[in-house]
Amino acid sequence: MTINHHPSDQTLLRFAAGTLPAGPALVVSTHLSGCPFCQRRLAAFEAVGGDILTRTRPEALSSDALERTLARLDLSHRVTAISPRPSPRISIDGLALPSTLNDCKVGPWRTVGAGVKLSRLVVPHAPAANVILLKVKANKRMPAHGHTDLEVTQVLKGSFSDGDNRYQPGDFVEGDDETDHSPVIGSEGECISLAAIEGHVRFHGFLGKLIQPFVRI
Repeated sequence: MTINHHPSDQTLLRFAAGTLPAGPALVVSTHLSGCPFCQRRLAAFEAVGGDILTRTRPEALSSDALERTLARLDLSHRVTAISPRPSPRISIDGLALPSTLNDCKVGPWRTVGAGVKLSRLVVPHAPAANVILLKVKANKRMPAHGHTDLEVTQVLKGSFSDGDNRYQPGDFVEGDDETDHSPVIGSEGECISLAAIEGHVRFHGFLGKLIQPFVRI
């Protein structure tokens, strides 16, 4: 599998710094799990951050700092109970979802328009995060829409075209407040994508008005 589209430097830097919101961070994590190129980019960004920290004047900590921190987080009794065994993969419609979604609650498919279904994901540590799975039939044109903030998408199955670009499994797509588009699903079959939405999406047309209530935007 060849991955041609990746997170921007700004998004990956925010991920490395821990400042990316939970929803987009989950989608970036999913991309990273299958993209060696971005794994190397992330390591480089983290190395730069580590170098900056080593140049920062250290402050002495008390001898019981770790214990007190764990106690505040109520984690100390769980540290030794962590199992190295991987969690079983979850699936939807026979498609094994990335292991990064193992802890998420995946809702049922809901029809939101002709040839369009949506499933909501609940992120355990951030239940308010707006994260969805979107399944669209082949050759379908998605509703034209714009954005007020960041929208990130990871293609899991199938493909879609947007302008001059074609996105396939593993590809990562970003939209922002300057994006206004109407993606078209590939002819080879249905497309399933993972998406996280910050802010609001400005839908245009009838189908967009149908989808809007389901994506809380």
